[in-house]
Amino acid sequence: MNSPTSQLAAFAAGLRFEAIPDAVVRRAEDLLVDWFACAVAGHGARPVGSIARFALAMGPQQGASEIIASRATSSPYLAAMANAAASHMVEQDDVHNGSVFHPATVVFPAALAVAQALGASGAQLLTASVAGYEVGIRVGEFLGRSHYKVFHTTGTAGTLAAAAAVGNLLGLGAARMQHAFGSAGTQAAGLWEFLRTGADSKQLHTAHAAAAGLMAAYLAQDGFTGAAQILEGPQGMAAGMSSDADPARLIDGLGSRWATAETSFKYHACCRHTHPAADALLQVMLAHNLRPEQLSRVVAHAHQGAIDVLGPVVKPVTVHQSKFSMGTVLALVARFGQAGLAEFDRHFPDDATLALRDRVEMVLDAEVEAAYPRRWIGKVTVYTADGRVLSGRVDEPKGDPGNTLSRDEISAKALRLAAFSGGAGAEEMRAAVDALWGIADWPRVRVLMEQKT
Repeated sequence: MNSPTSQLAAFAAGLRFEAIPDAVVRRAEDLLVDWFACAVAGHGARPVGSIARFALAMGPQQGASEIIASRATSSPYLAAMANAAASHMVEQDDVHNGSVFHPATVVFPAALAVAQALGASGAQLLTASVAGYEVGIRVGEFLGRSHYKVFHTTGTAGTLAAAAAVGNLLGLGAARMQHAFGSAGTQAAGLWEFLRTGADSKQLHTAHAAAAGLMAAYLAQDGFTGAAQILEGPQGMAAGMSSDADPARLIDGLGSRWATAETSFKYHACCRHTHPAADALLQVMLAHNLRPEQLSRVVAHAHQGAIDVLGPVVKPVTVHQSKFSMGTVLALVARFGQAGLAEFDRHFPDDATLALRDRVEMVLDAEVEAAYPRRWIGKVTVYTADGRVLSGRVDEPKGDPGNTLSRDEISAKALRLAAFSGGAGAEEMRAAVDALWGIADWPRVRVLMEQKT
């Protein structure tokens, strides 16, 4: 069959390091370092601890693959699960705009765990990770906006992304990679309902996606078969999870368009849907030298996807839930000039934050909506206490490919994340990050952090 699914599987199976442009390899290194920092930042978080304890209780309590946040080791399956949960905890992992998908948090945990177990090289790890990014992003784009309204795309498309990365490391041929996709897709899951009560499900989404994709690839290696057209088939993912799926997106520019390089970094420590408005508000605050108490009302002009995800979070009760509150994010930006980990941890329930939060509203904006998801435009209208009406606009939020983070900024972010969680000391973290920049030359992927003795 020459279906879009089979073509995508053949691409993932056949991708080799030499075929990846140098700029894309460098981008993959950047994304890996950023992901690693996010995994360290998950250290000590209660939901992450629950999943890590489960993994170690299932055993083995020592293995070839590291659990970064806890400095333990286990099997590839369980390490992938634990690291995926950890790296999605602080809401600073990367995102691809067009697919509304967080690739790193499902691709790197699975790929790293298997690379360590197999003794794969750094180049092989990067190749597999690019395969995962390219597949996951295209699946997310294929499933469309209707899918994202109900399903957390990182949990659904992420399962296939993890399968592609692991399948590439295992050397699966095209046919077995397609079977891996079938097994991954039938396990794809993740619903947004958890946001209404601030439940821990988001960490479970990524943990399950990484582990289920890994399992699907190993099963395919052993001859286990999966649905041939799990994506576009009459009872496949699109049929059950989307009303606007576009199969052409699955093979869009395979081998010429490198979606990995389109991926954005997250500057603020919160849902990416809030970042455009946060940057636009910061622009207005700085341009007019405004103080928080001068804001009488702020209107965030948003796309429908942002309203769907953020709208249910009206009065957040946890730090994590507050990161999905447009009002809280804009209040913190107005007060502190950023919405970072420390600002959320210390100030999300402050009286001053709450007062500003309740003066923020989201409205659907036709221009922003038309550009989304390819472009995430930030627009705000600010009403001041002295009667002024001010406008702010950002066409590329900080972290987007056209306004990206430099390697120095990624390293600085990594040190901040490690310091916040206590997951690593500054010297240790700096050494680990410096080593990772050269991972393409590693003959064998080793542990990234010194293990407990």
